[in-house]
Amino acid sequence: MTSELIIIQEYCIQNQVEPDFIIQLENEGLIQVSVVEEERYIHISQLKNLDQYVRWYYDLSINVEGIDVIQNLLDKIDEMQNEIHRLKEQIRLID
Repeated sequence: MTSELIIIQEYCIQNQVEPDFIIQLENEGLIQVSVVEEERYIHISQLKNLDQYVRWYYDLSINVEGIDVIQNLLDKIDEMQNEIHRLKEQIRLID
Protein backbone atom coordinates (compact mmCIF):
# COMPACT_ATOMS: atom_id res chain seq x y z
CA MET A 1 0.00 0.00 0.00
CA THR A 2 2.76 2.49 0.82
CA SER A 3 4.13 2.05 -2.72
CA GLU A 4 0.95 3.78 -3.92
CA LEU A 5 1.47 6.68 -1.52
CA ILE A 6 3.70 9.69 -2.01
CA ILE A 7 5.15 11.49 0.99
CA ILE A 8 3.90 15.06 0.75
CA GLN A 9 7.07 16.56 2.22
CA GLU A 10 9.20 14.84 -0.45
CA TYR A 11 6.80 15.92 -3.20
CA CYS A 12 7.04 19.51 -1.98
CA ILE A 13 10.84 19.45 -1.92
CA GLN A 14 11.16 17.84 -5.37
CA ASN A 15 8.61 20.16 -6.97
CA GLN A 16 9.44 23.33 -5.02
CA VAL A 17 5.92 23.54 -3.61
CA GLU A 18 5.03 25.13 -0.29
CA PRO A 19 3.52 22.57 2.12
CA ASP A 20 0.87 25.17 3.05
CA PHE A 21 -0.41 24.99 -0.53
CA ILE A 22 -1.07 21.26 -0.11
CA ILE A 23 -2.90 21.97 3.16
CA GLN A 24 -5.05 24.58 1.40
CA LEU A 25 -5.93 22.07 -1.34
CA GLU A 26 -6.86 19.53 1.31
CA ASN A 27 -8.99 22.08 3.18
CA GLU A 28 -10.87 22.90 -0.05
CA GLY A 29 -11.48 19.18 -0.62
CA LEU A 30 -9.44 19.11 -3.83
CA ILE A 31 -7.13 16.36 -2.59
CA GLN A 32 -7.26 13.78 0.17
CA VAL A 33 -4.30 13.34 2.45
CA SER A 34 -3.61 10.14 4.36
CA VAL A 35 -1.66 10.06 7.60
CA VAL A 36 0.37 6.93 8.32
CA GLU A 37 2.60 6.87 11.39
CA GLU A 38 2.50 10.69 11.63
CA GLU A 39 3.65 11.11 8.01
CA ARG A 40 1.32 12.82 5.51
CA TYR A 41 0.81 11.11 2.14
CA ILE A 42 -1.12 11.62 -1.07
CA HIS A 43 -2.29 8.65 -3.13
CA ILE A 44 -0.58 8.27 -6.49
CA SER A 45 -3.97 8.41 -8.25
CA GLN A 46 -4.24 12.09 -7.22
CA LEU A 47 -0.82 13.01 -8.59
CA LYS A 48 -2.12 14.14 -12.01
CA ASN A 49 -4.58 16.55 -10.40
CA LEU A 50 -2.02 17.77 -7.87
CA ASP A 51 0.50 18.50 -10.63
CA GLN A 52 -2.20 20.41 -12.51
CA TYR A 53 -3.13 22.44 -9.41
CA VAL A 54 0.54 23.27 -8.85
CA ARG A 55 0.85 24.59 -12.42
CA TRP A 56 -2.31 26.67 -12.10
CA TYR A 57 -1.22 28.09 -8.76
CA TYR A 58 2.44 28.82 -9.47
CA ASP A 59 2.49 29.38 -13.24
CA LEU A 60 -0.88 31.09 -13.72
CA SER A 61 -1.25 32.69 -10.26
CA ILE A 62 -4.70 31.16 -9.72
CA ASN A 63 -5.59 31.03 -6.03
CA VAL A 64 -6.94 27.89 -4.35
CA GLU A 65 -10.53 29.12 -4.49
CA GLY A 66 -10.12 29.68 -8.24
CA ILE A 67 -8.64 26.21 -8.62
CA ASP A 68 -11.70 24.81 -6.85
CA VAL A 69 -14.04 26.65 -9.24
CA ILE A 70 -12.07 25.52 -12.30
CA GLN A 71 -12.05 21.90 -11.11
CA ASN A 72 -15.81 22.00 -10.46
CA LEU A 73 -16.42 23.38 -13.95
CA LEU A 74 -14.18 20.73 -15.52
CA ASP A 75 -16.07 18.03 -13.60
CA LYS A 76 -19.39 19.42 -14.87
CA ILE A 77 -18.08 19.49 -18.45
CA ASP A 78 -16.98 15.87 -18.10
CA GLU A 79 -20.41 14.87 -16.76
CA MET A 80 -22.13 16.69 -19.62
CA GLN A 81 -19.88 15.06 -22.22
CA ASN A 82 -20.69 11.65 -20.75
CA GLU A 83 -24.40 12.47 -20.87
CA ILE A 84 -24.13 13.60 -24.50
CA HIS A 85 -22.33 10.36 -25.36
CA ARG A 86 -25.02 8.33 -23.59
CA LEU A 87 -27.80 10.20 -25.40
CA LYS A 88 -26.09 9.76 -28.77
CA GLU A 89 -25.92 6.02 -28.11
CA GLN A 90 -29.64 5.95 -27.28
CA ILE A 91 -30.45 7.85 -30.48
CA ARG A 92 -28.26 5.49 -32.49
CA LEU A 93 -30.15 2.50 -31.07
CA ILE A 94 -33.52 4.07 -31.90
CA ASP A 95 -32.53 4.76 -35.53
